Amino acid sequence: MNIIVCVKQVPDPETPPASFRIDPEAKRALPAPGVAPVLSPFCLNAVEAALKLKDAHGGKITIVSLGSGLVPEVVKKPLAMGADELALLEDAAFEGGDSYATALALSAAIRKLGACDLVLCGRQASDWDAGQVGIGIAHFLGLPAITIARKVEARDGRLRVERVVEDGYEVVETALPALVTVSNEVGEPRYPTLLGIRAAARKPVQSWKAADLGLGPEQVGAVGVRLQVRRLFIPQKESHCQFIEGEDAPEKASKLAAALRADKLI
Repeated sequence: MNIIVCVKQVPDPETPPASFRIDPEAKRALPAPGVAPVLSPFCLNAVEAALKLKDAHGGKITIVSLGSGLVPEVVKKPLAMGADELALLEDAAFEGGDSYATALALSAAIRKLGACDLVLCGRQASDWDAGQVGIGIAHFLGLPAITIARKVEARDGRLRVERVVEDGYEVVETALPALVTVSNEVGEPRYPTLLGIRAAARKPVQSWKAADLGLGPEQVGAVGVRLQVRRLFIPQKESHCQFIEGEDAPEKASKLAAALRADKLI
């Protein structure tokens, strides 16, 4: 199978809350000092799903990543895990893009890479949690899309996907080519081996700018956005604790019930 996986470099979601900062004027999160970026966890789940398919059926996995200030050891991690090629979309013109502009650029890159059997994305990225880019790519490429997959299998030229729903999962089948967004239920991503890390240094890496994809500066980045962010801020949370006093447990329980009724909680 010829599989393309889209991955995104993001601020580490394990960043301590005290280190997290927002630039309210630029409406963006600021990198925490001393905390290296990572690939979005759901993206790594998508890479794992691709590797399982490759283990079962053979083929090639191409990783595509869009961003600015991409860190080589971060974006090359899927190569160390077992993917075969990497295409980087790194251009100042891509900065400030929303889900629409990002999906447009990624779909153009996938077209440039040529025919593929399957496109995999994480169900959402851990920075904005929008969950829109994968569906956007499917729209631009005219592919059937299945979201929030916990298992992806290829059978007789078709795709069989177990899709997570509120009370369990449902089984969906589609013809190939197709696009699937992958959830964490697919399983923990495998760790790169030492041999895999060494091999990653020798695997092909392509780098493209917007013009290489046939996209004008008015189509991508901050100029090509369809979403206007009105305000970006860190919510302020306050909590109050009230101690219930009483001579014994029944009296405390009675006072607690009265307090809950007063607040219309019971």
